[in-house]
Amino acid sequence: MKQVIHPMLNRCLPCFKLKAAASQQRVGQLPLARVTVSLPFVNAGIDYVGPFEIKSGNTRSKTTTKCYVALFICMATKAIQLELVSTLTSEAFIAALRRSIARRGLIDHLYSDNGSNFVGANRELKVFFKSEQFLRQVYNYAAKTQFQLHFIPPNSPHFGGLWEAGVKSLKYRW
Repeated sequence: MKQVIHPMLNRCLPCFKLKAAASQQRVGQLPLARVTVSLPFVNAGIDYVGPFEIKSGNTRSKTTTKCYVALFICMATKAIQLELVSTLTSEAFIAALRRSIARRGLIDHLYSDNGSNFVGANRELKVFFKSEQFLRQVYNYAAKTQFQLHFIPPNSPHFGGLWEAGVKSLKYRW
């Protein structure tokens, strides 16, 4: 009897739907910086957007210059800070980083992609943090809390999904 009823139940669409198991979506683990409760911009990500054309000089000037926007995004709150950057050099990045720290406070961990300006700035900052000039000018606390620059693996923009979403939002609204 069971052999006769079982195939009939499998062909019955409402019965098949009622005994279906709910599917579970598999989600990867979020980075620790995203799930740890912290002050804003303690853990941040950065990416560049651009180039954009801006007028330089007075309002009637016709000359335009190429510029970029450095997008800083807080990993905890998803707040975005935009800084205008003139070039893609390491010096321009460090200047934008200094302006960001002046507004938002010290950064513990800064995440970015493998842009050559970020890698060059990381090398320059390591030398600067170890210099005697830095240790003399900055308090002991600030010397101990130097931030770390983390890079995502090369050719994997999906690792930086948080700041890539900010880039998409900025381009869409621009």
